[in-house]
Amino acid sequence: MATNAEIAGRFEEFADLLEADDVEYKPRAYRRAAENIRAHPVPIADPVASGNEAVLEEIDGVGDAISAKIVEYVETGTIEELEELRAELPIDIADITRIEGVGPKTAGKLYRELGVESLDDLEAAAEAGDVQEIKGFGPKTEQNIRDNLEFARQIGQRYLLGEGRPLADDVLAFLEGLEAVERCEVAGSIRRWRETIGDVDVLAATDAGEDVVEAFVDWESVDGEIESGPEKASVRIGEIRVDLRVVVPEEFGSALQYFTGSKDHNVRLRNYAIDRGMKLNEYGAFDVSEIDDPDAGLRVGDRVAGDTEAGMYEALGLPWIPPELREDRGEIAAAENDALPDLLTRTDIRGDLHTHTEWSDGNTSLEAMVEGAADMGYEYYGVADHAEGPGIVGGMGLSNAEILEQVEIVREVDADSEIAVFAGIEANVDADGEIGLSDEVIDALDVVVASPHSGLDQDAKTATERLVRAIENPAVDVLGHPSGRLLNERSGLEFDATALGEAAAANDTALEINANPRRLDLWGSAVQAALEKGAPIAVNTDAHQPSTLEYMRWGVHTARRGWAEPDDVINTWALEDLRAFLH
Repeated sequence: MATNAEIAGRFEEFADLLEADDVEYKPRAYRRAAENIRAHPVPIADPVASGNEAVLEEIDGVGDAISAKIVEYVETGTIEELEELRAELPIDIADITRIEGVGPKTAGKLYRELGVESLDDLEAAAEAGDVQEIKGFGPKTEQNIRDNLEFARQIGQRYLLGEGRPLADDVLAFLEGLEAVERCEVAGSIRRWRETIGDVDVLAATDAGEDVVEAFVDWESVDGEIESGPEKASVRIGEIRVDLRVVVPEEFGSALQYFTGSKDHNVRLRNYAIDRGMKLNEYGAFDVSEIDDPDAGLRVGDRVAGDTEAGMYEALGLPWIPPELREDRGEIAAAENDALPDLLTRTDIRGDLHTHTEWSDGNTSLEAMVEGAADMGYEYYGVADHAEGPGIVGGMGLSNAEILEQVEIVREVDADSEIAVFAGIEANVDADGEIGLSDEVIDALDVVVASPHSGLDQDAKTATERLVRAIENPAVDVLGHPSGRLLNERSGLEFDATALGEAAAANDTALEINANPRRLDLWGSAVQAALEKGAPIAVNTDAHQPSTLEYMRWGVHTARRGWAEPDDVINTWALEDLRAFLH
């Protein structure tokens, strides 16, 4: 059965192809619908397939026309109108638009002028010098395409955590429903909450492995079997590969530890074990201190652990290490010295300080966003619509006068709200590190989030200086999505995270983990580097509608990958402490 992410992907492709065909208005409507479908907390395919189309009425932006297409896709696996568009524009739109600066309209023009349908076609045209001959392009555009082709091919092989994890949750729910399965869990990079994944790895404990594999392969959500055997199976669900491995219950813990990784973590842990007369593998932890040849077999020695994952670490005298930390960035030494961080959890979050409304490019009203934040159980909420500036999508940023007008509205909403409402703005950090707000606006606001949106091709030294300059600006409270990257779309700025951390600590400016699954910016290693310098962190969703306030899930786990504890994150603080920081 199609997942929400898969259905959303069809409408994103719809929007891209329509835009490539120079159709106006419809692409925005389809993108809004896609975003809402992707973020919808309940899978929609099952009820739709059962005839309950009313579930679609709960999704903002999904009217009768889009609902009909969803029903058509769930029932048939295709959308006739989309197939017609694909025939008219046989472009690999997802691949081509991974080239930074090449959007759907450009892709459409490249197809009409040069017959470009794929990255290979585009590479051939660029190498032949044909791209620069198109009106409005030129040598610079052609060189940009050459420079970014390798990156576009590389990212095409991985999926966003926000696409893979919901699918993994569905797989776990299916396996948990099988009587023969005693325990199951995700493994691999998805369990470590990496921002992108190659596939979904799942482990199940059972004494009836072949029956579980057979049930998994026959699951109605599976779109195709890749391979299967008595102990494992690989299938395709939507566009994502899902690998299931079954193990006997007494080896579940050791297998989970082994297949979670990372490879670097496991290598260091195995070496740590060897130094202590132990051997670790997917079958357990073995005491080999009295064995002449520990490598004589996988199960050689006295098996002392393996039924639980915690036991694998306890066998070495270590506490259990959370999966997010298993990247060989000092976690084993920290465990040995009883210095593992007390990691941030979702329940520690008291509010969200970077969100958008229909005042700029959001999809709903300020009042609806505040209500959504209150429903999340938050104590405070910050609106931070875009200020005008280079790189702001569609030129939808607010002028200084409009910001002051919005502040007055925010004050009225705050007075009537059960939670505190902060008046904020997301200012653009220009190429020189300036934010372009008037003194009057700065004085009126509670929160200034300053983010780079343009000039993202600067070298690392220049980018670091630019971002440090913004951090040092007394008006800036939060440096938003510091790299400006969009996962699988553009790489964004490179910078020295340690330098940003030092500047942030010195100037009481928080560095943001933008929880949008297409950003996750800052990322784990950068967060860790900044925290080592004492930088405050903010975890914000950049939500454009109430449902995407749920993106906080991705941000919290990204913070955990960076070793963040609750006190490190300003939006876990009590309201009075946060106000003091912001002022």
